[in-house]
Amino acid sequence: MVYIGVCSLVGSISVMSVKALGIALKLTFSGMNQLLYPQTWAFTLVVASCVITQMNYLNKALDTFNTAVVSPIYYVMFTSLTILASVIMFKDWDRQTPTQIITEMCGFITILSGTFLLHKTKDMVDGPSLTTSISMRSLKHEEEDGFDEGVPLKRQDTS
Repeated sequence: MVYIGVCSLVGSISVMSVKALGIALKLTFSGMNQLLYPQTWAFTLVVASCVITQMNYLNKALDTFNTAVVSPIYYVMFTSLTILASVIMFKDWDRQTPTQIITEMCGFITILSGTFLLHKTKDMVDGPSLTTSISMRSLKHEEEDGFDEGVPLKRQDTS
């Protein structure tokens, strides 16, 4: 949880830095050069360091735990922290109506529910069991080799 938590937190900071950098580049392309300000370069440095840190901790988490465990937890934590950072840093909910806020929260709950359901039902199998699948594959392989050990030889009567 520590690796995923650090990765999610740094990831949400990188999203906020990319948003600030995007605003600076938009202003630069519209005629107001933002590359003269140290804040633009600071956000560029923050983005680069956050991406490197995020990749490092995500790789550590994936080396330690299974991808099926890491991915859903990381996705939920990253999304939660990004929404929280956006609310704090850019005051996104100040410009939204209560209906828009409720709609956003319903979408977030839908994503959380879907991720939870996918994680809980990943081990369910609809088709044949694993042993049946393995035996079917081995029979198919034997038939391709020309050896069909599944059919017993006919015994000759010696009377």
